[in-house]
Amino acid sequence: MLKARQKIGKYRILKRLATSPQADVYSAFDTIHNVRVALKIPHIDDNTELEDVLHEVRVAARLHHPNILAIQNASYIDKHFVIAMELGAESLGSRLERRISMARALSLAEQALAGLAHAHEHKIIHCDIKPENYIMFPDNRLKLADFGFAKKVLRTIKASGSGTIDYIAPEQAMGRPKFQSDVFSVGLVLYRMFSGTLPEWPFTWPLAGQDKLTARVRPEFVDFLKRAIQLDPAKRFSNAIQMHAAFQKLQMRARLQRQRGSRKKVKVASSWRQIRWREFQRQYKQQLGTRHQCRSCEGPVAESMQACPWCGFDNPSRGSATTMPADCPRCERGVKMDWDYCSWCYGPGFVSETSRFYADKRYTAKCANRRCRKPMMPFMRYCPWCRTKVRKPWRLSASKKTCSACKWGIANEFWNFCAWCREPIRRDKQ
Repeated sequence: MLKARQKIGKYRILKRLATSPQADVYSAFDTIHNVRVALKIPHIDDNTELEDVLHEVRVAARLHHPNILAIQNASYIDKHFVIAMELGAESLGSRLERRISMARALSLAEQALAGLAHAHEHKIIHCDIKPENYIMFPDNRLKLADFGFAKKVLRTIKASGSGTIDYIAPEQAMGRPKFQSDVFSVGLVLYRMFSGTLPEWPFTWPLAGQDKLTARVRPEFVDFLKRAIQLDPAKRFSNAIQMHAAFQKLQMRARLQRQRGSRKKVKVASSWRQIRWREFQRQYKQQLGTRHQCRSCEGPVAESMQACPWCGFDNPSRGSATTMPADCPRCERGVKMDWDYCSWCYGPGFVSETSRFYADKRYTAKCANRRCRKPMMPFMRYCPWCRTKVRKPWRLSASKKTCSACKWGIANEFWNFCAWCREPIRRDKQ
């Protein structure tokens, strides 16, 4: 076991990143190239032969792709066999423990499939697809790593039951890995990414977490994942190449549908409605932050609104690109990385990601809880620091009118519904 500050060849050990029965992985500093690297030092003994280690190096050396972790060097140093690789920030497994936006999840899914598709193009079956074997880099680049169990397809494939039990395909567990085995494993990785849950055997639908999955993605994408994790290999995608192409086709179709729907709705929109919305935006956009469009009527709405003030549609901005660095996995509204709770919906707290406080010019109020008194943004329903419910009604500076039900401020000259509680607005009683 190497220690921090110990030198091995040109590398100075910084810290140990991981330990397994097969190898130790360290963060190290390359004193010649002046960069940080990851060092993998396999345990070569009776259980792990040198030929198995060389196999991993030779397989990875054949693959050159932006989404595959490159091996920089492999050699004997001080009686250790050392594999030097690019040093990432964390594994995808660690990243999935925290909040992740829909746009970020789709980008990572595309990269995960692209890297595996490249391996399949070179007739290589990875055999150990799991979140821990995808490495995240600071620019949100995802790279597939650890080809220790990989098999090269010739006329036959050497039987192997190796892999990680949570993600292993049934036929691979019985020693018959196929390209479809990797498809099954990456399908489970994507299911966990979008649903927040890893389903368990026997994988019969509806799976655990399917409610959240169907609320976040289109039905076509649910069918895409269903096909990937079929128990019968013949019913899955034949390989990751086909699966990646299907994913890209779904993405293109979704973009075209959004563009066509937007053009069609703009053409049939009533001119008086457009004029009304423009006047509303002129008066209230800066205070309310109405940067999004309602999913139903296309009217201007804000993330903080519980209902569309024009048509009463629930959570009208859901799925829109937020200006916040992340979004809540429950209501999909924007949240900041230093918040402990979602300010818009009531639910369990988030995993602590930073102890740093990020200032924001939108903080114009303070929590009413005397023990907290942390800053808050207008129209928050709960304190993001202590989850105390906001009791004092928020008001609109440009309007003196309030909702008869919740007492929050409303733009009664424009709205048909209260944006905070969905109460119909009766102008004659305002």
